[in-house]
Order: sequence, then structure tokens, then C-alpha cells
Amino acid sequence: MPRSRLEELEQSELDLPVALAWLVRDEIGIDEPDLNAARRRAMFVLAAGGDPHRELDLDSVAAERLAAELDTPGRRAALGAALAGLADEAEGLAAVSAAIAELLAEPELAWRSLALALLADELADE
Repeated sequence: MPRSRLEELEQSELDLPVALAWLVRDEIGIDEPDLNAARRRAMFVLAAGGDPHRELDLDSVAAERLAAELDTPGRRAALGAALAGLADEAEGLAAVSAAIAELLAEPELAWRSLALALLADELADE
């Protein structure tokens, strides 16, 4: 991961845990067909709740559903390893380093942040 991306995040107003999870999403090992099917089901849940383009958060039912559906011990371990790999790159970037430390200390937060990032990615493609 180029340090320049982390430096951009340091200066941004993005939700850092979600943005960091999005940066490492390809390192988690979720097969594209599994991901697409799970996201499609989460989008149905989102649409059933009203406007599918409303602002989402970690407690959104659709994000919770996606997190639960994709959850495996191996994927959680891969997420932890990918985030730990970012820690060295983030040295000297206070906000990014703090967000990485929080995600590593709270695996449930990390996993739900990844689910929200994957759901937001789907919404951005529409």
C-alpha cells in the first residue's frame, strides 16, 4: 500500500475505520461470487428499509447482515493481518495510526467496518 494513500486519509474527513477496511478489502480472500451474492442480499435488506441511498452506519441492518453472512474465522484473521500490515506504513500519521490500533484492538469493529465499506462500494457502483 503506497504511503501516499494513508497520508491522504490522514488529511481527510472520511470515517477512518471504514476507509482503512476498504483499503485492505482485496486481501481478505472473499470470492467475488460470494461477495456479490451477499451484497445483493444486503441491498435487498437496505431497499426494504426505505431509501437505499440513505446514509449508512455500522448499525445499519444491511451492514450487519452483510457482516454476518461473510464472517469466517479465516477472513477475520486475514483482515487483522492486513490491518497490522498497514500499521508500519502509517508510522507518524497520528489519526490513521490511532484508527488502525482501534481496529486491531476491536476485531468486531474491524469486521463491521469492512462490511460497511463493501456495502458502500456497492452503492457507489450504482
